[in-house]
Amino acid sequence: MIAFEQVTKCYTSGQEALSDVSFSIKTGEMAFVTGHSGAGKSTLLKLMMLIERPTKGHILINDVTVDGFSHRQIPLLRRKFGIVHQNHQLLSDRSVFDNVALPLIIAGFAPRDVGRRVRGALDKVNLLGKEKQLPEMLSGGEQQRVGIARAVVNKPPFLIADEPTGNLDPELSAQIMQIFKDFNNVGVTVLVATHDLALLARMPHRSLTLREGKLIGSGLPSSSMHHSPAQPHDEHQPSVQVDI
Repeated sequence: MIAFEQVTKCYTSGQEALSDVSFSIKTGEMAFVTGHSGAGKSTLLKLMMLIERPTKGHILINDVTVDGFSHRQIPLLRRKFGIVHQNHQLLSDRSVFDNVALPLIIAGFAPRDVGRRVRGALDKVNLLGKEKQLPEMLSGGEQQRVGIARAVVNKPPFLIADEPTGNLDPELSAQIMQIFKDFNNVGVTVLVATHDLALLARMPHRSLTLREGKLIGSGLPSSSMHHSPAQPHDEHQPSVQVDI
């Protein structure tokens, strides 16, 4: 569970990036954060992982108030999150395998476990045969899938994506969103920040709408009001195994 309680974030420049924002995302839920550029989406994600600290209010992760965590506690919190960036942030001089393995190596996993987990994560995003290639040899969509594999290789309970389809065409965007849905179907809590209204219109999930730092909506997209939200454990939905 992720909860914001009357969170405000002011920068030293005087800019108020978020203003009195309150919401909660249930464990196992998939939701979106939307709004125009500058609305506060990235700030909201940074606050979740304590890259930024709130000026006012409180942030709870699994019912634990985290905004007062010490610097020593922050790395343990961040291990709960898998992060997918718009520009992939892959190391160009490392293979696909090495890029995905990096979080495990930093965490001190044994080499045998690193290999097993990396191959499992690449299998989930249909890139198992490209583990020896360099990122520049891959398409944009494939690079984004490498980023997703790296985000989930440590089996985090939360998967956070910041504009993950911003550089992709509609077909590739749909493929990336299906991967997120597959992980959500096995219980991973997924939060996607996007300003792609066409993408949101196709997704029957809750949207947190920001405008100039204020939360102005937190319900289902209008095109989905007459449809039941997809259940995270629907037996008729395609699923993936969690043992990676």
